[in-house]
Amino acid sequence: MTLTPAEMDELMDRHFAYEMSDDVDGVLATLAPDVVHDIVGAPDGPTIGHSGTRPTYEQVFADLAGDRVETLHRYYGSNCLTDESLWIGRAVGNPLGIPGDSRPLEFRILHVMEFDDTGHITRENVWLDYPSITAQLTHNSPDNNTHEGHEQKAHEQEGISR
Repeated sequence: MTLTPAEMDELMDRHFAYEMSDDVDGVLATLAPDVVHDIVGAPDGPTIGHSGTRPTYEQVFADLAGDRVETLHRYYGSNCLTDESLWIGRAVGNPLGIPGDSRPLEFRILHVMEFDDTGHITRENVWLDYPSITAQLTHNSPDNNTHEGHEQKAHEQEGISR
């Protein structure tokens, strides 16, 4: 049976709700037991099944605290969906190995999902806007978040100390 766009929307919205609440078991419940989960560019490559995917979500939830996901576009096929969203939250851990210091973070994220006939996700390919994440975490350090921090940095660059 082919899922309708409305059914795929409901599944994606439920999946994102579990992600926003850091509910690993809830997320895994949306995935087929033999899911292929691929965060493109991740050093360890794709994971297979719930046991392979659980540590990925545990690490993501340790690094990122999501406030919301705003869907920008969705495209539908036969039991597949492409979702472009804006992720909005905070970097609470060390995403990409960079200290987050609870800084605000937002980036675009692209999901390509495949579903089985029962409505479980059988494949989740994820592309993150790595350059945007890196720029926000390296150019938006806590010392540079205030006018005083920017002013101090300008004086340091001019060789002037306070």
